[in-house]
Amino acid sequence: GTVYPQLPTGSTVLTRIPSSELTMVDRSLVMISSLIFVGSPIWVPSVYAWAWRKWSKIPKQDKKRRAIYFSLLVSTLAVGTFGPHRYRKVGKWLNVRNWQLWKSWLRFIAFEVIQDKKAKNHENIKDEQAILAVIPHGIFPFSLAFAALPSEATRIFGQFRPVVATATNLFPFVRTFLAWLGAVDASRSAVDRALADGSRIGIAPGGIAEMFEGYPKPLTHPDDEYSILRPRKGFVRMAVKHGVPLVPVYCFGATKMLKRLQLPALFENISKLLRVSLCLFFGPLGLPMPFRQKLMYVMGRPLYPTHIENGTEAPLEGSPDFDRQVDALHTRFCDELMDLFERHKESYGWGHKTMHLI
Repeated sequence: GTVYPQLPTGSTVLTRIPSSELTMVDRSLVMISSLIFVGSPIWVPSVYAWAWRKWSKIPKQDKKRRAIYFSLLVSTLAVGTFGPHRYRKVGKWLNVRNWQLWKSWLRFIAFEVIQDKKAKNHENIKDEQAILAVIPHGIFPFSLAFAALPSEATRIFGQFRPVVATATNLFPFVRTFLAWLGAVDASRSAVDRALADGSRIGIAPGGIAEMFEGYPKPLTHPDDEYSILRPRKGFVRMAVKHGVPLVPVYCFGATKMLKRLQLPALFENISKLLRVSLCLFFGPLGLPMPFRQKLMYVMGRPLYPTHIENGTEAPLEGSPDFDRQVDALHTRFCDELMDLFERHKESYGWGHKTMHLI
């Protein structure tokens, strides 16, 4: 017998770290890192505002003191943004993927990766250049983070460079960790360069906009899941252009790790415009830390562009054939994602839920 629900026939458990009783060290590491990383949209602007107020209160006639204080502020920001501690080699030297911190987090959430039956015979995809598309984004991108960071995850997914919003550069500690992972800016040119250099990348296609979807948004239901995919074809275009497969990964539980307050639609529109999240979210006791929620990743089969499957010449970007391949691959990706959700929702305990692609 087993305490785990029955998986769909043919599916395979690639790794499973059950939720367990946390030690005091585990709790401390999870809480402190949550406040630093998840809470950064709260405390970082507060620190910036405090420093600015301190500077503005210095009498204008005290020019020397104002200049010294301003120079210290600029120097601190410059070192934090461009300092040598942010090099990718530093992350390797510090062995960041094997830190005790991530083991504590995995015990906190319970972490499981399932290979769907259709993904059989594709075990070597972790060694192949590919685009891992992790759905959904969630209020905070835990799904992408835990696929990229811990060594337990990289043994399954392979190492990849996460694609992140430009706004992450505003948050010091977050920015440093992302630099250690070789994170790629979410601009088209940066992703294009990374793929041209042979990098494997991971992306949450729904992005910041997906943070605002789902309950408590008007006309949504708490038993439904929502993913913004219909208009998102940029990552598919990159797959066709560079001749690399798309690997669909659905992460059950990612949308339940935090809750948010529903703000007027204006905040959502501004967030999309500025590519910065203006979202009031919270966890237990109203703190910026997640609820304990099992994350179950289901990895589908790699989807190759048509010209790779057929062994034909790559179409010219912008040509009718290129656009047809993009549309066809995008449709296959959406269908595969829906299939993953429908096949595995019962084993996660979400048999009552419905997925909406919007």
